[in-house]
Amino acid sequence: MLVLAFDTATDVVSVAIGRDGQPLGMLQLESGREHAERLVPAIASLVADTGVALDQLAAVAVGVGPGRFTGLRVGVTTAKVMAQALRVPVVGIGTLDLVAYPLRHTRRDVVAVVDARRREVFWARYRTVPGGLERVGAEAVDPPHELIAEIEATGVDVLVAGDGADRYRAELAAVDRVALAGPEFSAPSALALLELAQGRLEREEFTSPQALAPVYLRDSDAAINWERAQLRSPA
Repeated sequence: MLVLAFDTATDVVSVAIGRDGQPLGMLQLESGREHAERLVPAIASLVADTGVALDQLAAVAVGVGPGRFTGLRVGVTTAKVMAQALRVPVVGIGTLDLVAYPLRHTRRDVVAVVDARRREVFWARYRTVPGGLERVGAEAVDPPHELIAEIEATGVDVLVAGDGADRYRAELAAVDRVALAGPEFSAPSALALLELAQGRLEREEFTSPQALAPVYLRDSDAAINWERAQLRSPA
């Protein structure tokens, strides 16, 4: 089963093609805010490098957030369009899951942290279970000091990863029981997406392109700025 997988929820665009959950090729590019300009050429390059034709794909897998509003919109829209054109199912996986999954062999709890800007982070905590990780509680968006308070309240050793962990490394490193993953764990993993999507596909836990939706957790920066401007405007 050939699957194309990509995540665009952060400043890194990650793309992979795999067969039965095993990678045939992967690309990871710094995108800044140019997700639309980077994603399609990256897919085209990977298709050429692997020799996999798009009409051979059995499914498309995509990270659905939370993350950057524009990046998520680009990734989810691209997945919808490709799945519709190819008439294949689509699998959406949470972006925080993609940050956490490569650390599933640790004995600590894992906290995946994605920079949400505006001095906030998207985050979720996971505990190890046979074969992988299990999320503890819901995904959240909070200022870093509230995340730190939540970590301290757990009373357990945690391993923290993601670009949000990189940005607030000093604050997190000062917390007892916290260990920081290396920079190689900063971006959501397209290889993790391939593996997790394969399991979903085998269990037929996929969706139609029309039903695929991003996870934002909060309004876009543009909406927040507009609301603040309205509040400042004289009546």
